[in-house]
Amino acid sequence: MDPIALLKADHDEVKALLVKLDETTERAEVTRADGLEKLRRKLDVHETIEEEILYPALAEFAKTKDITLEAYEEHHVVDMVMSELEATPVTDDTWAAKLTVAKENLEHHIEEEEGEMFKQARQVMDSAELDELGDRLAARKEQLMAGG
Repeated sequence: MDPIALLKADHDEVKALLVKLDETTERAEVTRADGLEKLRRKLDVHETIEEEILYPALAEFAKTKDITLEAYEEHHVVDMVMSELEATPVTDDTWAAKLTVAKENLEHHIEEEEGEMFKQARQVMDSAELDELGDRLAARKEQLMAGG
């Protein structure tokens, strides 16, 4: 399993959810609430597989250590913004602004992973190592989506 293809597919789903949420208005209470819940579930699974499997593997290499440490911090910032967003009523004037900040942070994080981290991962790991990493990511993702 190609770990980068798996993670990019997740990124595409997150970006699509963000676009849908960004197009809503205060009147779309149910759409906003449901969309936010889907986004949170997707982010929880995605962050978990990256933090448990991908990042520790990449932190072992000098070339990918700094970008990996930065990625952990970016997850932390996204989690803080998401917590605030979840605590804000979807009809509140500030909800859309908080969503914009979350969206911008997530888009930046995705661009860095896809633009730098994934390319560097292909440089520091051979195809067998990447396949094994992808298999582990896919198995853990399946386990988390099943509720474990």
